[in-house]
This record gives sequence, structure tokens and C-alpha cells, in this order.
Amino acid sequence: MVRRRGHGMTEIARAGARVGTIAAVSVAILLRGFLGADLPVRVEAYDGSVLGPVGARTVLRVRSPDAIRRVLTRPGELGIARAYVAGDLDIDRGTIFDVLELRHARPDLRLRPADLLAAARLLDLHRPAGWRRLRVPAPPEEARPRGRRHSKRRDAAAVTHHYDVSNAFYDIVLGPSMTYSCALWERPGLTLDQAQTAKYELVARKLGLRPGMRLLDVGCGWGGMALHAASRYGVHTVGITLSEPQATFATQAARRAGLAGRVTFRVQDYRDVSDGPFDAISSIGMVEHVGAARLPGYAGRLFGLLRPGGRLLNHGIASPSEAVFRPNPFVARYVFPDGELPEVGRVVSVLHRAGFEVRHVEGLREHYPLTLRAWVRNLEDRWDDAVREVGANRARVWRLYMAGAALGFEEGALHIHQVLAVRPTAHGSSGVPLRPDWEPAAHFPETTPR
Repeated sequence: MVRRRGHGMTEIARAGARVGTIAAVSVAILLRGFLGADLPVRVEAYDGSVLGPVGARTVLRVRSPDAIRRVLTRPGELGIARAYVAGDLDIDRGTIFDVLELRHARPDLRLRPADLLAAARLLDLHRPAGWRRLRVPAPPEEARPRGRRHSKRRDAAAVTHHYDVSNAFYDIVLGPSMTYSCALWERPGLTLDQAQTAKYELVARKLGLRPGMRLLDVGCGWGGMALHAASRYGVHTVGITLSEPQATFATQAARRAGLAGRVTFRVQDYRDVSDGPFDAISSIGMVEHVGAARLPGYAGRLFGLLRPGGRLLNHGIASPSEAVFRPNPFVARYVFPDGELPEVGRVVSVLHRAGFEVRHVEGLREHYPLTLRAWVRNLEDRWDDAVREVGANRARVWRLYMAGAALGFEEGALHIHQVLAVRPTAHGSSGVPLRPDWEPAAHFPETTPR
């Protein structure tokens, strides 16, 4: 059966349709019922059927009936994500952002009775053998955390799942800066590395870093902030992470830069740091791992590690509403186990209750999609290298996660803020200038005084 429409730009073709007591169904017919006929991509299926414009720049391939089985047994985002991660769905050419446009055709992703009937016919579920093949194991990249949520042991396991993929893989995605957090795109034309340096510089200025200070960098990643602070500001820095590969990489980077005497990296939980006080604390992209219930303990611990008059800069993704945002099942199982995003107002309140005085809050929502899209470009440009390093399944996990997150920030489903707080002295002094001094002075036209 061939159906053509619109000068041949949209077609549904079926090769070798099964004919019997049950009406023949193709993958294209199933998808046309679920998504409609006018798609932004071309879909080519294992049964020879196709759907979508012939000249589309992006081709989504349905490689196996297991793709449909996964969606039937776990409807919604998780089933589709499992099919993509396993390679049952794949992108032959083009960009994942084109594929994600399909979400507008069916935002709720719920299967209607007609969808279920068509899928049942396609998979021969009217026969016992069809039912026996229905359940497909989840891809092995799926995480199943064990133990008490946000205990030290479980947090360490979650961080290992998230970060200990491969330093070489992160180099492909993140580029030379090896910085896995939102960059600061101060002006058009910046490279990703320049934007990441601009972020570190903004954090350093907000913290008021000066030579001889001690800085604690909580969740230091591959050492970018600690190395920036030591090289540009002459501070002595302690960076802590729960990832052994990160700590090793950062220590080696410090040696190469001649900073080994000023920077120390440790595999350590923030709850176990005991060598305060510090003059300043930076926490960049770490609060998302703390857990909403443990925020008061997090704030109290950092308060206790900071000297009176010292500043804390907390940089983290946030929920857009008062409810704690928990990632969708795909992100929670494949990328960000136990991740929880509190609303920025809750972060501010928790810091106040711990004894801090919050002095400045800045939203950077528009900056994160620019960062994420740069990471996706890096990954897609070196796709074969990434697959050789971590395997196709893992590479697909990160491609889908980063692209979906970029859209989440663009559409306002995710926020990100920098919160600057100070531990006041016993006499109430904050040491913060009357007006922020971390941005260039604004230029106003001269006016004639009245």
C-alpha cells in the first residue's frame, strides 16, 4: 500500500504488508495515527514503511519492533527514551533537536485505544507468541540506586553514575574547559571556553576574592573554578568532589599549571569537611545533588565552614515553582539519580535560617540553553569518537538528556540562579559594598542638573 499527498512530499509506504484475519498495520500507519502526517522529520521503519517529508534534513529510524514494545510496556517518556538509548530508535542524520519537535504533535504522549489496537496488530498480540515477546529488558545503563535516599553512600553512588562516565568523553562534550555547568554568555561571538571563563570570573568577583584567601569549592568537578581562583586571584583553594576520576584529573591539571602548592583536590563529602574556616565558598552545580530534605543541613554546614564576613556563592538549577522539581523518569534513571531541584525562594529561606544574609540573586536561565546546545554540537560533531569511548547507548543518553534540558530552560520549565550570601560578623557587618561591584559600571548619558 502506498499513500501519497502534497506533491509526494509526504508518503506512507508499506512493504510486504501482512494480510490475514487481522487488518495489516505498518509502523508508518501506527505513527501517523499517533503523531499525525505532517512531521518535521522523516521516519523510516524496519518493515520498509516511511512517513514524513522526503527531503527532511533529519531521519529518525525505527530499527526494531522492540521500540514499540518498550513504549507499550512503559508508555510516555521513559518507554521512548529506553527505545532510543537501546538503539531501537536512532537518528540516521540530522540533529536531535529536530526529532524533539515531535513532542508538539502529541504533548501528553498517552496512548489512545486506537494506538493500542494498532500496536497490538503490528506486534501480533492476538497470538500467544506475540505476548511472550512483549516485555523487553531495560538497557543496562539504567540506574537503580540502593540504600537510604541522600545518605553518603547512596549520594556517592549517584555521583559515580552521573560523572564517572569517562574523562575522555567529557572532554569531547565539554571541550577544553572541562566545565559541566552553565556558562556566562556576556556578548555574542564568545566561544564555549570563553563563556565558561566568564562564569568563573563572575563567581570570583562576587566572592570578592583576594590574594591569600582560602576558598572552598564544593562539588569542584574537574577543577575549573579552583584553578581559576588560584591562578587569577592568588587564593589557596580546596576543591572537593565525590568522583575519584574528577579529583585525579583536577590534581594533574593543577600540577601542569604549576599550582600544586595552592590547590588541593579531595574526594570528600561536604558533610565531612573539617578544616575551616574559609574566607569564601563556591558551590557550582552541586546543590541539585543535596536533596530538598537535606538543604538545611547543607546550609548549616557551609555556614559553619565560613569565617564571619565570608561569602558563599550558590549556583544551581532550580524549580520554577514552589514544588520541588524531580526529574522525569528518563533523567532520574539514566543521568541524575536522586536529583531534586528546589525553588530559589526556598534556597534563600534555608540560607537565612542557617544564619546567612542573602545579598544578591541573579537568574541565568537564558544562558544555560546556549551552553547545552554547544555541548550537543560538540557531541554530534564527534559522535563516532564518543561512541568509541563510552558506547552508543551511553552517548545516546547524553545526547537526549542535554537536548531535552536545553528545551526545558528555553521554555521556562527549568530555572537557574546564582545566590550570593554572607555570614555577618558578630556586630552585623557584611563587608559587602553599597552597590554590587562585580559588574562593569553602567554607562548613563550625561544630564544637566536642575
